[in-house]
Amino acid sequence: MPKSMAATSRALIISASLLILVLVLPNAQGLPNGKRILSGKRMPRFRPGPWKPARATFYGGADGSGTMGGACGYEDPFALGYGLQTTALSMALFKNAATCGACYEIKCANVTEGCNPGQQSIFVTATNVCPSGGWCSSPQEHFDLSQPAFLQIAEYKAGVVHVQYRRVPCKKQGGVKYSITGNPNYNLVSITNVGGAGDVTKVEIKGSDDQAWKPLWRNWGQKWQINDKLVGQMLTFRITSSDGRTLISRNLFPREWQFGQTYEGKNFR
Repeated sequence: MPKSMAATSRALIISASLLILVLVLPNAQGLPNGKRILSGKRMPRFRPGPWKPARATFYGGADGSGTMGGACGYEDPFALGYGLQTTALSMALFKNAATCGACYEIKCANVTEGCNPGQQSIFVTATNVCPSGGWCSSPQEHFDLSQPAFLQIAEYKAGVVHVQYRRVPCKKQGGVKYSITGNPNYNLVSITNVGGAGDVTKVEIKGSDDQAWKPLWRNWGQKWQINDKLVGQMLTFRITSSDGRTLISRNLFPREWQFGQTYEGKNFR
């Protein structure tokens, strides 16, 4: 091959290689799991789901005191800002705590069976599970509302009503709240006040000492466990919700953090 042709071929190969680098490198970034995402593109915000049929009852007293505690581990919904607009979910909706923190819009479907006339809908957060049995048995989709929430859409004497419901974005004031209980060898992280999808499907933590992301596992409800020694480190959290969106709160816990303290990070919008 003449020298001029060989030089031209080498130039074409180099140009093609540079073109590939220009097209690929600026548009992607590596992820820990080996997948790649396009840079400059954000996951879309959580959108309301389709309307579906279900039934609703209520539990607890008129002051909502019966809704304290619960299977999501929120303990005191009032102190956490959930208030009286809460619900327990049937087993089919609860999904082994995967939907703790999810938000729903609910409206009464049949005025003739005890619905309050003129009441359009209510918005509630899932904080508990309705034990299997009766209306709450699988595969039925059922909401056991706090009594104050139920009375916004139906009469007390109705007891149980047909409703329409849909998942909606959670609109929370302030950021996601994190607290850790346990001891130096056992850390139980509580996560509350989550916006967007409202639920949490994955939690990771990074200490300032080794700077490596470490996964937590769901102990129960929205309480996540890790047995590493975290005391004395600044802690960064990365959480993922069911819509695939990820949120990082960097160096949220200072080195001098103590068990039982609560720190507020960023939130999904």
